[in-house]
Amino acid sequence: MFEFAWPWVFLLTPLPLIARWLMPRSKPLSSALKVPFYSELSQRSGGEQSNYLNLLLLTLIWLLLISAAARPRWYGEPISQASSARDLLVAVDISGSMETPDMLLGGRPAMRINAVKQVVGDFVERRQGDRLGLVLFGTRAYLQAPLTYDRETVGTLLREAQIGFAGQGTAIGDAIGLSVKRLTQRPAEQRVLILLTDGANTAGEVSPLKAAELAQQAGITVYTIGVGAEEMVQPGLLGSRYGSRRINPSRDLDSKTLQAIADTTGGRYFRAHNPQELAEIYSELDELEPVEQEAESYRPLRSLFVWPLGVALLLSSIWAVAPLTTNFRYSGNGNKQTTTNGGQA
Repeated sequence: MFEFAWPWVFLLTPLPLIARWLMPRSKPLSSALKVPFYSELSQRSGGEQSNYLNLLLLTLIWLLLISAAARPRWYGEPISQASSARDLLVAVDISGSMETPDMLLGGRPAMRINAVKQVVGDFVERRQGDRLGLVLFGTRAYLQAPLTYDRETVGTLLREAQIGFAGQGTAIGDAIGLSVKRLTQRPAEQRVLILLTDGANTAGEVSPLKAAELAQQAGITVYTIGVGAEEMVQPGLLGSRYGSRRINPSRDLDSKTLQAIADTTGGRYFRAHNPQELAEIYSELDELEPVEQEAESYRPLRSLFVWPLGVALLLSSIWAVAPLTTNFRYSGNGNKQTTTNGGQA
């Protein structure tokens, strides 16, 4: 379908005529110069016929410029885009305890946050068609990425997250509260939050259980994941095995509260002791039934203003150059005639 985006621009079409009418007329000169060879000059310049052609050419250029300014464009046929999926907010703990190196990646010890970035990043990449959002929390909770179809950007923001950006504490309640605020703008069937942490609530203004009640009232399902190994060898003096001891790095994990949050909102609580279990959890979350949304469609748009603008510039160049070529031709003829006469003389 062809249309002009700004059809009101055509109201400017009579502007040159209005300007000519408003401009004061030139006063006739008191004296005149009689040119005996005027008829010859008129024949060479084209006379009235040339004036009509110039007027026609300038009118055409003006109409083309007006058409380009009106932004002509072409709409293609509607194209449907499937959007049957879920809206998911992923809340990730980036408090100081996420630096604990009790995970194994590639057979080597790794910090919890690195394992989370890898597994959650793969989860985000698989969610083709879903709208994803990212909440990072420590002492405070921040919306790092609003709900979007741009999975690449969400994954990039997750990979760039650093320990301490949000403080050293753990504000689980605030993270849920912020997520509730963002998800209440969406249809009730699509409100899902996946919260991952390795500790207990030690900061924030809202308690986790109170935030869970708010989520339940808003119809938001919260899936909680507790991450961290239950046994870790702490090196002895200067990193040697002498004086080393086994500790439980997840002793601060509040599994009871995470289970209560999931139960209150109709979700589930998962426990991940290593990256493999974490990957299995997110694979299980992948099997959640998607909620059908209304199909969205769009129409491809092509802007066409370059065509009338290009033709106008081409005609303007021709109009500007034509008198120069004409004068050069007649000047050459005149020189030739003078040379001939001189030779006869």
